[in-house]
Amino acid sequence: MGDLDQLLLNFKETNNYQKDDFYVSKSNFFAYKLLDSWPNWEKNIINIHGEKYCGKSHLTEIFIKKNKGITFDAKTFKFTDQKELKLYQNIIIDNFNDDIDEKSIFSLINFVDQNSKYLIINSTRPINKISFKLKDLISRSKNCLEAKINEPDDELIKVLIVKNLSDKQVIIDEKLINFVVKRIPRSYSKIFEFIYKIDEISLKKKKSIDQKIIKEVLGK
Repeated sequence: MGDLDQLLLNFKETNNYQKDDFYVSKSNFFAYKLLDSWPNWEKNIINIHGEKYCGKSHLTEIFIKKNKGITFDAKTFKFTDQKELKLYQNIIIDNFNDDIDEKSIFSLINFVDQNSKYLIINSTRPINKISFKLKDLISRSKNCLEAKINEPDDELIKVLIVKNLSDKQVIIDEKLINFVVKRIPRSYSKIFEFIYKIDEISLKKKKSIDQKIIKEVLGK
């Protein structure tokens, strides 16, 4: 596990995803509206993809709470119990990448089609761009709706910083927030790394956050 992953695991104290905590912006609008339009989809399999920490899991957890369903981690998913799967109309495979049990995923896709279920796959890159070993899976991966969560725009960056720091009881002047928004990389990972470091400085050093500290954190 990389240093950033460890930082973010420590930062995220809970995974109690709430609808009110998900901010809809230009970056994620299409994915949000697509899930909100269920079950009026052109296809019954959707692939939501975007950078790590962009909110895919948050978005699908909101969907599950509203529409009922079950979530599996792609790394550990095995297609074994059809009786359990038949209990749910919606199935989510989270953290999907090219390190999965391809036969299990292929069997799941067939099961979803044969039983009129819905499947949502969360991945960092489009599944139709993954070079699967199983040829049938390559073919099936190209037959799904695709919704990309784009890099964060200025509005979303500001909301993420203000909301997450406010939850930590760390308040930064709006002028400094605007300073950060103009300079921070358009990357969800970098944004949450910044939030973690600011929170850490606030807790350990008992300092108010000024421009000098922000420049140091940003590496400017």
